[in-house]
Amino acid sequence: MRSLPHGPGPRRLIDYGCRVKIALMDSGIGLLAATAAVRRLRPDADLILSLDPDGMPWGPRTPEDLTGRALAVAEAAAAHRPDTLIVGCNTATVHALPALRARLEPAVPVIGTVPAIKPAAAGGGPVAIWATPATTGSAYQRGLIEEFGGGARVTEVPCPGLADAVEHADEAAIDAAVDAAAGLTPDGVTTVVMGCTHYELVAERIRAAVQRPGAPRLVLHGSAGAVAAQALRRIGARPDPGAPAEGTLTVLLSGREGTLPASASAYAEGRLLQAVTQAR
Repeated sequence: MRSLPHGPGPRRLIDYGCRVKIALMDSGIGLLAATAAVRRLRPDADLILSLDPDGMPWGPRTPEDLTGRALAVAEAAAAHRPDTLIVGCNTATVHALPALRARLEPAVPVIGTVPAIKPAAAGGGPVAIWATPATTGSAYQRGLIEEFGGGARVTEVPCPGLADAVEHADEAAIDAAVDAAAGLTPDGVTTVVMGCTHYELVAERIRAAVQRPGAPRLVLHGSAGAVAAQALRRIGARPDPGAPAEGTLTVLLSGREGTLPASASAYAEGRLLQAVTQAR
């Protein structure tokens, strides 16, 4: 991969089939969905996953405190000289994206994670947005609904405890949180937007809880695929799903090199990464 000058904006890359290096950040394993999407698009990509076990969860923190934690996690990843950085967390995108871009760009393009409201609303039916309490009702999410909702009937559904339950692979807590959110989801909803990256790891459990007997199959919209594709576009790299699976994996835990939390293996996305060679 050869880096070329590109004026004052983000650097652009000319892809000659060489590997790219992509970093992803989150407080915990919510970044697994986007990481797996990147891995499928570019099996040869070197991956840097920067988590913050010392500071998680980020959701209850003040915006200023969250931004400070996010900057530290991002800078730990940036020290490994990635071509781009994905913020694999909706809440961090809401509160910290401007600060992250101000600190890292143009050297490292920063890709935020935005709830997939636009494609969900394009389906025409009633939409529910499942999100953390910190994101539900926020000016950020309301602005996205106003801008991209396209007149669709949109219900915001807070999901207290769901991200934490997924983080720890607590089966009983996941079931309880999903059932509670399903109870707040109006009958007739045809589409659910998963407005927290953790939720994509339990997508089929969400579908099973919301799906009504005799109704058309519920449509679920996550952000992982779109975010992975956007990261490649920003650096001028082509998807190459058939590339040799030679990419390496580096895991940073509040800046220290380590391994993925044991809970990651509870999900298909985490098990996909178990076969990736640890960087040396």
